[in-house]
Amino acid sequence: MARVALVTGGIGGIGSEICTRLAKDGCTVIANHIPQETELAEAWKAERVAAGLSVDIAVGDVSSFDDSARMVAEVVAKHGPIDILVNCAGITKDGTFRKMAAAQWNAVIGVNLNSVFNVTRQVWESMLARGYGRVINISSVNGQRGQFGQANYSAAKAGMHGFTMALAQEGAAKGVTVNTVSPGYVDTPMTLAMDTKVRDSIISGIPMRRMAQPAEIASAVAFLASEDNGYVTGANIQVNGGLFMH
Repeated sequence: MARVALVTGGIGGIGSEICTRLAKDGCTVIANHIPQETELAEAWKAERVAAGLSVDIAVGDVSSFDDSARMVAEVVAKHGPIDILVNCAGITKDGTFRKMAAAQWNAVIGVNLNSVFNVTRQVWESMLARGYGRVINISSVNGQRGQFGQANYSAAKAGMHGFTMALAQEGAAKGVTVNTVSPGYVDTPMTLAMDTKVRDSIISGIPMRRMAQPAEIASAVAFLASEDNGYVTGANIQVNGGLFMH
């Protein structure tokens, strides 16, 4: 039977590539999206179904525990228990700390970090009971090294890996792995929209002299999600072209 994978933020630049890769690897993939993106998500699904991929969509605000519970219950009722969870939902609301409003802080912590608890909590007991599960948290190089103007984002992304390491210990004896993938700069619509000089400056600081392709992030996720990988847990896989080495 096909493994069931839920990807939060699944129709975004990196999320889309993760969904596509997992579907190509034989999973039934459900991409979570926010209510404001319903029309976009339906078009996203139609395009992939037409290409022969087994994908579905699920609307839900992952910054809300209750809405996450509702969404996961609906996904399980339709597709069966979730075997693979990829926590990929994320936003930025950058600003220097001296000017950062509480709303900027709370929004980023809510979507980027609280969501990891909110959604994982809904699938965790089922994974333990069945003796199988893969939880993969998409963090960032800036959660490892920090970034000017991103106290909120860096804190959330660093927190994701702390969560990974703690939860990995709880799942290890039960066949449930928990890992982090920390991308560097990735070629997505967001980075492509940057000022050319800023973009060139970033690339000049990356030893590989280019940004990652979304497929390269998806490849790391696919490895961690595979049935073959039962012994890597609590790890942080860096996919950053040498930008930060630890």
